[in-house]
Amino acid sequence: MILTKKKIIEEIADGNISIDPFILENVNPNSYNYRLGSTLKVGMQKDDSTIFETVFIPKTGYVLQPGILYLGTTLEKIGSNKFSMSLIGRSSLGRLGLFLQISANLGHTGSNHCWTLEMYCCKPIRIYPEMKIGQVSFWVNQGIQGIYSKYYAKSNLPLESNLFLPTDIAFSKIVGGVK
Repeated sequence: MILTKKKIIEEIADGNISIDPFILENVNPNSYNYRLGSTLKVGMQKDDSTIFETVFIPKTGYVLQPGILYLGTTLEKIGSNKFSMSLIGRSSLGRLGLFLQISANLGHTGSNHCWTLEMYCCKPIRIYPEMKIGQVSFWVNQGIQGIYSKYYAKSNLPLESNLFLPTDIAFSKIVGGVK
């Protein structure tokens, strides 16, 4: 079951959903429009792997190029210990050729951070810090509810994949060397 606008606002007021900073006008009938943070990681192929260079999006914007994977973040810290979240792109940007959250749109219950955004475009498109880039919806859990607290739930910066890293290196990378 997806939450409606009125229910999202009620659950924020009750402390069951956290969106910081929160803007009432960004609440939609079944979602909240989140904004783009200012840090971007640009994926580049090197041998058989992708390495990322960190750039900061200037107020004048940054032009995404086709064929490159970009990792950004939500400006807002978004989370809930009661609901699961789904982060998707906005249809207005999708119609311009921007794919957002290509494969990982599920936000587990218990996560509360600035979310890493997977971005890929079909044609050049200019993005700006603080632009409304996507939307998050909140879903009621069925069954026994656990609280997610693993790797990706601990970072507020764009975070590349830890799939091929040993667990201790991946963890240290996320929390900045603190074990």
